[in-house]
Amino acid sequence: HVDAAVAAARAAFGTWSALSGHERAKHLYSLARHVQKHHRLLAVVGALDNGKSIREMRDSDVPLVVRHLYHHAGWAQLRDTELPGYAPLGVVAEIVPWNFPLMLLAWKVCPALAMGNTVVLKPASYTRLSALLFAEIVAEAGLPPGVFNLVTGSGAMGSTLADHADVDKVAFTGSTPIGRVLRQRIAGSGKKISLELGGKSPVVVFDTADLDAAVEGVVDAIFFNQGQVCCAGSRLLVQENVAERVVRKLKARVDHFRIGHPLDKSIDMGALVDASQYTSIKGFVERARTRDGATVYCARSPVPTCGYYWPPTIITNVQTTAECVREEVFGPVLTVQTFRSPAEALALANNTFFGLGASVWTENMALANEVALGIKAGAVWINAHNLFDAAAGFGGYRESGFGRDGGREGLYEYVKPAWLPRAAPTTLRFPCDGAQWPPLVMPRPASVEASAAAAAASATDASNIVQIARTAAQKTARELDGSEAASATAELIAQAIADRLREDMLKTRAAAAAAANERQRKHQADAQAVEARRQKKREADERARKEKEEKRRKAEAEERRRAEEEQRRRAELERLRREEEARREVERLRREEARRKEEQELEARREAERLRKEEERRKKEEEREERRRKALEERKKREEEALAAAAARKEQKEREAREKRERKEAEKKRREEERARRKEERERERREKEEAHKRALEEREAKRQAEREAKAAAAADGGES
Repeated sequence: HVDAAVAAARAAFGTWSALSGHERAKHLYSLARHVQKHHRLLAVVGALDNGKSIREMRDSDVPLVVRHLYHHAGWAQLRDTELPGYAPLGVVAEIVPWNFPLMLLAWKVCPALAMGNTVVLKPASYTRLSALLFAEIVAEAGLPPGVFNLVTGSGAMGSTLADHADVDKVAFTGSTPIGRVLRQRIAGSGKKISLELGGKSPVVVFDTADLDAAVEGVVDAIFFNQGQVCCAGSRLLVQENVAERVVRKLKARVDHFRIGHPLDKSIDMGALVDASQYTSIKGFVERARTRDGATVYCARSPVPTCGYYWPPTIITNVQTTAECVREEVFGPVLTVQTFRSPAEALALANNTFFGLGASVWTENMALANEVALGIKAGAVWINAHNLFDAAAGFGGYRESGFGRDGGREGLYEYVKPAWLPRAAPTTLRFPCDGAQWPPLVMPRPASVEASAAAAAASATDASNIVQIARTAAQKTARELDGSEAASATAELIAQAIADRLREDMLKTRAAAAAAANERQRKHQADAQAVEARRQKKREADERARKEKEEKRRKAEAEERRRAEEEQRRRAELERLRREEEARREVERLRREEARRKEEQELEARREAERLRKEEERRKKEEEREERRRKALEERKKREEEALAAAAARKEQKEREAREKRERKEAEKKRREEERARRKEERERERREKEEAHKRALEEREAKRQAEREAKAAAAADGGES
């Protein structure tokens, strides 16, 4: 299957790369429109395929795919003017992971197709449905056969695809260990490679940040797509004086998370991709709790019992050497560390093997820019996280890979200088056991004269040794007895030694000469072999040059033939264009005449209709005027009647008011007379009472006078007696 897919891509490359940028742009634009047409289906399939929320697929992934297609459709049309001197690579092998099966597919496929390459895509074994649906949409959009090819299978198929000799470029997104293996396998093959690998992105929150906004940013950074994001903000670095507040707000926020079925539009988090991912996350959390002594807080949100769901987890009181801080968990697990100064924050942020993404949260822009420039990461956001756009390149460095996806810089990953041919793949593979290496050329040996000079020097040294031996023997004889016999004996011993040394010297000289001759023979043989190889190489180079020259001549002839065909085609097109223009001109004149007649007829009909409407309007106006006159008369009559009725009512009211006044005046007069009568009666009663009182007083006074007189008479009678 891999061979068939690569062969189809290679066969389609010539036609696809030869298309004009405008034609490739039309194909990409058509693909974008078809993706928009099927965006609901893509969202549902992506949610079922990966386990992420359908809301994230609908609002994030699918719109980004459409954005990349439209963006690179524009670049396809501008390639020849904006990237002069560059040519497409050829067949591009693309391997995408399971966390963003549709979005990362578009990140890889769009620039490759826009630059004129053909693609062989291998999706993750967990998430094949999204890629297969995209392939159906590609076929529906009308891309030429072989331009986009899809193979499915295990990871071994990805290695087979990357090792294929007819692949010119490998684009991989996935884990760091697999990226390292791919880079080793491709080394020395002449293929281009780009890697977007794992990450352990820091989120730096200063005390000058809007803490509520920062908490929402952290939640989006780590719990987006269940934390299964290569640039997820899994390391929270928060300033010490606000750490407790931030952690408290985070716990309150995740306690209200909704975790449920991916097709539920109201959930915040869906399911993990499979059981192995669940087991891996569980192992990281358990080791953080038991081995590292960290404090683990799992959100109190209800978690479905059916399926692989993991609640949002916050790990505090953790050291920088802990496994959950150093390694990529790839799940909804957030570690929290504190710092006191910006320098310490930078040191903690850069204390990682990765370098994919980071974010800085503060309202002090000078501090934000300074810290962002100091963080060693491919993408650094300020007061935001996980913001992507087709016009902005994304990628990392260090163990997060190299190369960029998106933007102008992402286009250079899929082109090469037009003058640079691809190096032919060698038989060398990694590991390199059994590799055939070229013979090692040894340095030129010494000449025969140099060997003879060395032998003469050895002979001189031997004569000196004989003289020294003779001197030593004579000295020994003198020390013994000093006789002539001892001296003669010493001379004989020295002579014997000299003879033996001469024999050894002659043997050594002969052996040296033989060795020199043998070296000379081997040198001549090596030189002849080297010369033969050089001659063969020169002949091979000459044949290659002739073949290249022949190919160049054939290419020039083919180019001339193509130019002539192109010229003939252009002439034919020009003739057809002129004929078409003449036909269009005749058709235009005919349509113009017909339109003029139609306009005249229409104008006549409009004039008749206008006159008819004018007559109808005049009649209606007369009818309205008559109705208005009658209405005025009727209204005038009603007004007169109303006035008469009003006058009668007024007169009646006045008469009633006059009668009422008269009644009131009579009643008033009666009341006044009654009051006067009552007043006279009261006055009479008062006078009668006064007269009665006066009579009573007079009677009492008369009674008192009679009593006084009686007393005076009694007193007079007593005196007399």
